[in-house]
Order: sequence, then structure tokens, then C-alpha cells
Amino acid sequence: MIKAIIFDMDGVLIEAKDWHYEALNKALSLFGYEISRYDHLVTYDGLPTSKKLEMLSMERGLPRKLHKFINELKQQYTVDKIFTNCFPMFHHEYALAKLKSEGYKLAVGSNSIRNTIDLMMQKSNLKEYLDFFLSNQDVKKGKPDPEIYNKAIEKLQLKPEECMIIEDNFNGIAAAKASGAHVMEVETVYDVNYENIKTHIKKAEEGVI
Repeated sequence: MIKAIIFDMDGVLIEAKDWHYEALNKALSLFGYEISRYDHLVTYDGLPTSKKLEMLSMERGLPRKLHKFINELKQQYTVDKIFTNCFPMFHHEYALAKLKSEGYKLAVGSNSIRNTIDLMMQKSNLKEYLDFFLSNQDVKKGKPDPEIYNKAIEKLQLKPEECMIIEDNFNGIAAAKASGAHVMEVETVYDVNYENIKTHIKKAEEGVI
């Protein structure tokens, strides 16, 4: 029986994938670097910023001494986008409120930093429904490593089969599957609604998926 739902954030609860992409490119452009849309979708999507910068250093010679400064710039640009673009979405508020009232434990596990998650959850009016959230600062290895989901399941004091993880990109889906939990794969934030979640829970509990 599923007792908890763990959400990824970007692309699941918040339509923020482009925000991160644009914010990082804005910071990188100051030094003559850019991640193409193709590379973002095929390789970088869902990875922590620190991992993306390390990959750029290995593949394209980005000086590692710039990592800290670029990361700090990217976070500031991301915050700017949150204040400009992050608003509540009724179908998410309804879904989380309804699931919470039915006794499900709710958590977020994201490759974003703690402050970004906290701000996005506040601006989207979703924070009050969460039991907790975990960030890339709470683990040693970001997705696609399953550490963040293993830690969330442990914190919930549940077994993997008692949890369902909602993810949208290949790195997150790989992490979710490796944790042993049930996985609901979505393509957009609009797929994350009460009816779809309950349908997926029912199928998972019946062993259909």
C-alpha cells in the first residue's frame, strides 16, 4: 500500500526547467560559454549545477576556478526568475491538499539548492502541504544517483514499495527507479494532478505497473 508521495520539483511541481537553463546560460555567457538547447535536453537536464559545471570543464575547458562564481551568479539569476515567474497553480494546490487530507505523507526531493526549493514552494503555496524537502545540499551524490530518494524514504520511515516518486526527466527517473519505489513518469507540470496521481497509485497497488 502506498503511503507517501515524493515529488521532484522542476518540471513536476514547478515549470522551472527553462529558468535554470536560462539562468545558467546567462552566467556562462559572461565568460563566453553556453549550453545548447539540444545538450540541455539530452545531457544536462535534471543535473545539479555543480555537476553541469564540472562537465563543462572536462568537455570544453571551463576554468574550474570560475565554478563558485558562476554558481553564485546562476542562483541569483534563478531567484530573479522565481520572483518574476513563480505563481500558484490551482491543480497542484488541490492535488496536494486532497492527498494530505487522505493521509498521504508528501515530500520533495530536488537537485536544486535548499534556498531555491524553499522559495519556490512558498511562492507556489505548496510548502504547507509538505512533510519535508531534501535538496542537493542534503546528499553527497545528486541524481541520477538514488541517494536523495533513498534518504527521503528513510526519513519517511517507510519501505520503498510504500512510496511513489513523481519524476519527469531521465536523470530523475533513473534515480527514482534505482530507489525501488514506484515511479510515476510525467511530461509536464499539468500531468501532475489529483486524478492522474490517484490513478497511478491504484495501478501500482494492483500491480498493473
